[in-house]
Amino acid sequence: KDTLIEQAEQGVDYFTIHAGVRLKYVPLTAKRVTGIVSRGGSIMAKWCLSKHKESFLYERFDEICDIMRKYDVSFSLGDGLRPGSNADANDAAQFGELETLGELTKVAWNKGCQVMIEGP
Repeated sequence: KDTLIEQAEQGVDYFTIHAGVRLKYVPLTAKRVTGIVSRGGSIMAKWCLSKHKESFLYERFDEICDIMRKYDVSFSLGDGLRPGSNADANDAAQFGELETLGELTKVAWNKGCQVMIEGP
C-alpha cells in the first residue's frame, strides 16, 4: 500500500497489477511446457504457493482501486498466466485469469478507475 501511494505521489501514470493470478489457477499451470513466463505472474504464483494464501492483490483490489482513483493512476491488469508457447495456449489457467481480469475491470470501472488489460 505504502509503495503504491509513494509512487503515485511521484506522478506514476499507471501500475501493472497482477491481481488475476489467483491461488486456484496456479496448479493449473503445472503441466505446461513453458510454465509461467511472466515475471510478475511467477512472483505472484510463488507468493501464493509459499504462503498457501489467495493473492493479496486480488483480496485488496478494492483498496487498490481507491488509491488509483485518488491519484488518477490507470490500471494495467497484467496477464501473469499468459502462455509462453502454442502448446500452453488456451488452457484453463489462462482462461481463468482472463475471466478474473474481466471481473476486476468491472470493479475498477465502478470505482471510477481507468483500466487496460494486457494480453490477447
